Amino acid sequence: MAESEIAGKASFEAIRYAQLWEDADVLTAALGTPPGATLVSICSAGDNALAMLTLDPARVVVVDLSPAQIACLRIRIAAYRGLDHAAFLELMGSRPSERRGGLLDRFIQGLPEAERAFWAARREDIIAHGLGGIGKFERYFRVMQRYLLPLVHSRETIAAIFQPGKSRREREHFLDTRWNSWRWNLLLRGFFSRFTMGRLGRDPAFFDHVEGSVAAHVARRIRHAAVDLDPALNPYLRWILTGSHGAALPMAWRAEHYETIRGRLDRLDIRQGSLEAFVSTGEKADGFNLSDIFEYMNPQVFEAVYGSVVTAAHPGARLVYWNMMAPRRLPPAHAGRMLPRPDLEAPGKAADKAFFYSDFVVEEVRA
Repeated sequence: MAESEIAGKASFEAIRYAQLWEDADVLTAALGTPPGATLVSICSAGDNALAMLTLDPARVVVVDLSPAQIACLRIRIAAYRGLDHAAFLELMGSRPSERRGGLLDRFIQGLPEAERAFWAARREDIIAHGLGGIGKFERYFRVMQRYLLPLVHSRETIAAIFQPGKSRREREHFLDTRWNSWRWNLLLRGFFSRFTMGRLGRDPAFFDHVEGSVAAHVARRIRHAAVDLDPALNPYLRWILTGSHGAALPMAWRAEHYETIRGRLDRLDIRQGSLEAFVSTGEKADGFNLSDIFEYMNPQVFEAVYGSVVTAAHPGARLVYWNMMAPRRLPPAHAGRMLPRPDLEAPGKAADKAFFYSDFVVEEVRA
């Protein structure tokens, strides 16, 4: 089973995600592997694979169907090696910068010719938005930030949602009395519809197995992010609404992890291809970051792929993954081999700053 179902449906040539939209804090806590483990991660933009290096693994095998997403990880590796932390944040787009072009030019010369050409073609976008702002998903949110959100809320109201120190009751009052206007609800229904998200944000094929209203789902999850969690500590929500990070940063981009990650970059084992291709090698791993890939599979394919992953896992290995709208959990056919870990899921779901996912799943291979 070396081919993936989604490979024949979605396009993987352009950058879909220029940064990770899954919370590495809850991922690494759920994996919980001891030093020296072998871990497997879906690449996406590479940030969570980099964050997994803080667990001190022997190696992290990083897989992705998309050459563009693999390129996102490779250029991050070059940036970690060649830039200090402040310059890295400027290049990624977390901080304003007048020197992104120069920073980019400093280290892409060491990349293979095809990758140099790939990034040179995107140089102006990188200067304008940072490496973390040039994917399809990030452009989708930029349309909202620039053209739609100003018609709904003032700059003062947008800034107020990130005011630190509010209690939960104060956050709920703010959301209900200042944020949830009729204009905002109109924006939600139009901009976060299945049609608009498929056309501008995610690939339409990613909704093949989704049921229900995307806009209603997003509205519920925004309430979680704005009330149950503290928006001042949420880098994902801030980027969605403002186009940059505030004081809070994704795990792999934080100063306290920068040197640790830089010192372990050689432990990344990058492979362009499907998860099924890794499984077919016969290698075994101690933990899997599976992103939300099961959402893109019909239930029969999900059951088969899930089973194949279990065969590639050591006893005690954990499978960690997310659901946005298509529910995917331990298939009954494999229940005897796996142990659900609600004790890890519950705190993960409660703390997950990448708020648009409806479920966070942790399942462990029985010893």
